[in-house]
Parts: sequence; C-alpha cells; structure tokens
Amino acid sequence: MTDKLELYFKAAQSAKIGIWKMNLETNHIFWDMVTKCILEVSDDFEPVYGSGIHFYTPGPNRERITMLIEKAINEGISFEEKFEITTAKNNIKYVECICQVEFVDGKPFNLLGTFQDITNEQNLINELQLNVEKFSSIFSSANDAIFIIDTSNGVITDCNPRSEELTGYQISELKGLHNSRLFPEEHRKEARYFLRYNLYRNQYNVDETFIKTKFGKSIPVEIASGKKFQMGDITYLVCYIRDTSERKNVENKLNMLSLAASETTDTIVIADPKGVAVWANKAYLDLTGLEIEEVIGQRPGYLSKGPETDEQATLLMKKAIKNKESIKITILNYTKKKEKYWFELNITTVFDSENNFINFIGVGRNVTSRIEKELELKKLLEVTSSQNNKLYNFTHIVSHNIRSHTSNLSMVVDVIENTDDVHEKLSYFDLFKEGTEKLAESIEYLNEIITIQQKTNIEKKGIRLKQEIEKTKKSLRLAIKESKIQITDTIPDDLIVTAIPAYLDSILLNLFTNAIKYKSPRRNATLTIGFEIIENYIVINFRDNGLGLNLEKNGHKLFGMYKTFHGNEDAKGIGLFITKNQLEAMDGKIEVESEEGHGSNFKIYLNEK
Repeated sequence: MTDKLELYFKAAQSAKIGIWKMNLETNHIFWDMVTKCILEVSDDFEPVYGSGIHFYTPGPNRERITMLIEKAINEGISFEEKFEITTAKNNIKYVECICQVEFVDGKPFNLLGTFQDITNEQNLINELQLNVEKFSSIFSSANDAIFIIDTSNGVITDCNPRSEELTGYQISELKGLHNSRLFPEEHRKEARYFLRYNLYRNQYNVDETFIKTKFGKSIPVEIASGKKFQMGDITYLVCYIRDTSERKNVENKLNMLSLAASETTDTIVIADPKGVAVWANKAYLDLTGLEIEEVIGQRPGYLSKGPETDEQATLLMKKAIKNKESIKITILNYTKKKEKYWFELNITTVFDSENNFINFIGVGRNVTSRIEKELELKKLLEVTSSQNNKLYNFTHIVSHNIRSHTSNLSMVVDVIENTDDVHEKLSYFDLFKEGTEKLAESIEYLNEIITIQQKTNIEKKGIRLKQEIEKTKKSLRLAIKESKIQITDTIPDDLIVTAIPAYLDSILLNLFTNAIKYKSPRRNATLTIGFEIIENYIVINFRDNGLGLNLEKNGHKLFGMYKTFHGNEDAKGIGLFITKNQLEAMDGKIEVESEEGHGSNFKIYLNEK
C-alpha cells in the first residue's frame, strides 16, 4: 500500500498536480511541494487550519470554497471546482481543486484532494469567451445584414437582426432558406457566380446587385463575401449585404444636378464629407485653368492660394469645412497661370433625411471687376477724407493766422489815423511794415503747404541716400562748423530710396537744421544717422543728443504749424509741419522718440511701394 501511495505521489508531481490532506480529528494540514509551488510559499511553509482559505480571492471565490469545505466536513460532500486565487507573491492564478471525503465509522475523518494550476487554460477560455461575446455583439448590432451560408447546399444557417429589416423575413424564416431566394430571378445567376467565385478565391470581395424582399420589393445592395471557415465536415461562407438605396438616390440626384450645373456660368464644385472634390463644372475649370483630373480627388482651392491670398479667410474656410458648416466668403485667388482674381464663394452643407452629412457644394463666381471698383472707390473715399481733414486744418490755420496779422495791421492803421503828430505817425510805419512782412511770410508758407498737398502725383525716383546726406552737409557746412556738431552715419553708399527729390532735400535740410538749432549747451552736439527696413518702408533714423522734448506734454502738437517749444529767436515752427506734409504726400510718415534733456530720434518712413 505504501509503495502504491508513493507511486501516486510521484505521478502527481510529474503531472504538476498538488496533493493536500486535512485530518479532521487533529486538524493537521498537509501540502506537498507542488501545492506549495502553486501557492508560491516557501518549501518549509507549514500550513495550519484555515490558512489555505486566505489564498482564495476575496468575494465569490473565497465564499464558495468556505461553503464547500464546511459541507465536506459537516456533511461529507466531496467537490470538484475551479477557483481564482492570489498567491503569496500577489500573482493571480486559476486552480482546479478536487476534494474527496474519507469516512471512519460512518463519519468524515480525512479530506483528501488535489490542487492543479490551470491558469493558462483558464486564460485561453476567458479570451475565447471574450471573443465570442465581441463577435455576438458585432453580429447582433452590425448595420449590414450578415448571412452564414452552408456551401454544400447554399442554405442559410444563421443571420443577424439586421437581415430581418432588410429582407422582411423573420430570422426563423431565413434559417433554412436557400440563399438564391433572396435575389430576383434576373439577378440569381450573377449572385450564384459571385458566391461560387469567392468560395473558390477565399478572399474578401464586393459587388453590387439587387435583393428581393419577402413582399416582392427589389432593393439595390452591395454584397460582400468574407473568408470561408470550417466546422466539422461543413464549410461555411459569411456574406454581408448592405442596402444602398439612399446612396443610389443621392447619386441619381447628383447626376441630375450635374446635368443642370454643367452649363451655368457660376462655378460649382461638389466635395465629399472629407472636403475632397468629386465633381466640378466647366465654369470652374474655365476660371481656374485647371483640368478635371487636377481637381477630382483633391481639396478645392489647393492650387488657388498665392502671395496675396488672405490667410485669415483661408483659415475660416478650413474651420467651416472641419465643422461641416456653411460659409460665404470673398477671397483673392490665383489661376493655374498665377493670374489674380477675386472669388465670391458660397459653401453649403448637404444632409440626408436622417441628418447624415453627405456633401459640400461650393457655388462661386468671378467678382474681380466689382471688387476692383469697390477698392478704387474705397481709396477715393480715403483720399477725399484725408483731403477734407487737411482742408479743415488748412482753413483753421488760414483763419487764425491771417486774422491775427490783419488785426495787428488794423490796430496800427487805427493808431495812425487817430494821432495828429506827424513824427508819431511815422514811428508806426515800421510796425506796419513788420506786420505786412509777417503776413506775406504766412501766405508764402501756406502757399507751400497747398503746393505739397496738390502735387500728390509727382513721380518718385530712386535716389542714393548717402549722396543726398553729403549734399545737405555741404550746404550747411558753415552752420555745422559754428555749432561744432559731430555728424556720423551708417548709410551704405549703394542704398537707394524712392522719393520726390525736392521733398527729400527739404526733409534732410529741416532735420539737420533742427539738430543744430536745438543742440544742448551742456555737451558736445552729435547727430547719428542710421537706417532699417520695416516691411515696405526704409526708415531713416536721425538721433541727436540735443534739448529733447516732453512728448507727454507737447507730442500732440509737435508737427503743428507755428509750434515752437524752446524759445529760439529763429524758430518759426514750420519745418516739421512741412516735413510731415511732404512725407504724407509720398505715402510715408514721421515718428519721434524724445526725452527732455537727453535728445530726440526722428524716424522718417519712406514708402518703397
């Protein structure tokens, strides 16, 4: 008997089956080495009553083993069950536990059992179960009707709920029905050939045909065959059938739309839900210069962008397409030959009766003539507005300055008329003369401003800036020498600026003389001339270390007429006013950076367009 038991233990160890025993009289527990290995405890681990229960995963597994052990002890009922356990090393395993009850005098005396690790097998079962559940879910909820056909006789052996909706038959009616009964007689031959061909090729394939419902209605469908599979001696083929009625209706409508749209003068492009063109009319091809092969399969407008295309407008269109929204926009496009044209585009989204998105339809037209007239009108309005503002300012200046001079002259004349003393009369003639000279000077300045504002069409020329600076320095050499101002520049010899020569000469002269007039008595005067390029402008910087200005206090009137700020006797307050007008006449501008007591930087913007 001992030899047989030893032989049994060796066989169990060889099969990796653990042996365990529980003496119900002494509560002594025995686990062999295989059992300990499965539970991942040390070889010298000594189990005690109840210690094995704690390896069973809390919850249903532990509750079930506890109940079965109690029944075995109290009622002598053996069991064979599978459990999930957590080993001493916190690994999850699946085990099969068998318990046999040994009786003495009719009462349970020993519990004998085996303990086997079935983790791999259980994982495979779990994975298989999961796949079965996934397949069942897909099979039941698929939008396509799915049929499983016995290839030996063509009979439908199974189908999903969608097949009921498509065919009008109940699932119980479809099972056992020959597949040919689903097709109208005129299409049965091609359906039979399709299934036979795909059974031979054993690969996924799609074709179009018609099915006949239980009520005799013919429906256009796509039929696809999957790979065949075998169960026992029977080979099965899986077929998927999709109702294409709605798509066919849309295609028919598109064909009619295509016929109607092909002759219109408006451009029309139809794109799929991804924004890819599927159709374009002749007007679009004529406008863009593209061939139909260059349009279909591409995003409309992919060749229409150019240097002057508004990026913001492009982004708005992309956003609308991404969100499947309608949009109306006007954008500057380019033809295939890179010729510019203004394009008014209305993109409309199309949905079916179930609110499923189908297409984008873009209807556009060439509005170049209209936009050019609008731009011309806008420019004219801007010029008119500018001229009106200048006229208002000029009227204010004329009204103020001439009225001031004539008022002074009137007062002198009044004094002369009301005195009888000849010597006193003669003494006022110098005042009268001075007043008339100032009036003449004001009229001369105002006349110069009018001339600048009227001559907006004088042609600008390319001028070497370095040469003009040297000419200005030469003409002011005596003033430069007397003022001891140090003038330096970083202007390259070959720098060309676009300007009206007389205006540039006047601007340089004004800025040089300003630096000389308003130099600081506290330090040696300097004037540094540099340049930079900002977009379409060449910007000339005139940086001095003179008296500087309080821009917060005087910045708003710096470029006004007759505005002086330092009390110089020779300051007339006309130079910067004229410089500003000359620059604006050339589509340029002037800016200033200044700090009182430290100096100024006048920035001259010369428009190079």
